[in-house]
Amino acid sequence: MLTAAQIRAARALLGWSQPVLAKASGVSLPTIVRMEGPVGPGRSSAANVDAVRRALENAGVAFLEGDDADALGPGVRLRLNP
Repeated sequence: MLTAAQIRAARALLGWSQPVLAKASGVSLPTIVRMEGPVGPGRSSAANVDAVRRALENAGVAFLEGDDADALGPGVRLRLNP
């Protein structure tokens, strides 16, 4: 599950503003703001969450799932060859 913190971190890695992510994903700016806020992406439609994820992945972001075994939570990183 994509988290608000992962979206914010992915944008930071890319140097993208919220309006840039909105344009790249085709999702409205208010939706991006809401997805990055306290409510997170859980209340957004699956299509909007998927569009944001695809836009960030296409720009070179890899999403990491949390692993309870070693106490690492979800995260993001840049791929070497986006």
